[in-house]
Amino acid sequence: MSRLIPFLKTGLRNTGFLFGAIIVLVILVMALLSFVWTPHDVTNLDIGNKLKRPGLEFWFGTDHFGRDVFSMIMTGARNSIAVACVSVIIGMGIGVPLGAMAAARGGWLDDFIMRTNDFIFAFPAILSAIMITALLGPGAINAIIAIGIFNIPVFARVTRGAALSLWTREYIMAAQVAGKTISRITVEHILPNIINLLIVQGTIQFSLGILAEAGLSYVGLGTQPPMPSWGRMLNEAQTMMAFAPHLAIVPGLAIILSVLGLNLLGDGLRDLLDPRLRRAR
Repeated sequence: MSRLIPFLKTGLRNTGFLFGAIIVLVILVMALLSFVWTPHDVTNLDIGNKLKRPGLEFWFGTDHFGRDVFSMIMTGARNSIAVACVSVIIGMGIGVPLGAMAAARGGWLDDFIMRTNDFIFAFPAILSAIMITALLGPGAINAIIAIGIFNIPVFARVTRGAALSLWTREYIMAAQVAGKTISRITVEHILPNIINLLIVQGTIQFSLGILAEAGLSYVGLGTQPPMPSWGRMLNEAQTMMAFAPHLAIVPGLAIILSVLGLNLLGDGLRDLLDPRLRRAR
């Protein structure tokens, strides 16, 4: 707590961090609120109110089935955040140990891990999702698996690169002379000193996860009906742009603001957590 208060005070003076945190907080609150309340039932089809313009009753209008767009945005935020969050956890949970192991052991193990990561990295999340859904069928779970697999080499590369620069430091050599094992040095000295970098990378992958989930849902491989998804809302709106542009504008803005907010938050965290950048400022 004693460190948190100065950190927050510094963060309030960082414009990018502040705007990013506000945007992300609003989206999180909206997603959490959707568990207990939405203005209208997102599964309720009301053909009599289809394609309503934004107004007092329907804040962002309705779609071609008469569903409230704002309620769908709220529920879609929940789904996008869930997919992105779990996929980042998968990528970090597997990629960080692999990268740390590659940096610590070196030799053939390092080559094997990094060449395997290069092979995985060659397949974009969308292509991985196509292969997975060809075997298991479309759905949010398979989208999580595809995006999570794509995140593994990202975190492995970042962890390995940061860890390699630390293994040559004097305090690491002193720990080795003291008889500490490689595993213990990694846990006690390496990972605590690169956690800031991993947090920043996590926010970046989180924003890319939201973008990837929207892309997968757009082509029908992500969240399936009747649950709303920002990407599928865009797909359904493309044939109605001429007479109902709000159906594309609203989910498009939701995706843009989410990615922008997380990127601003990530850049702000990088500035706040990197001592060299703090001194420069």
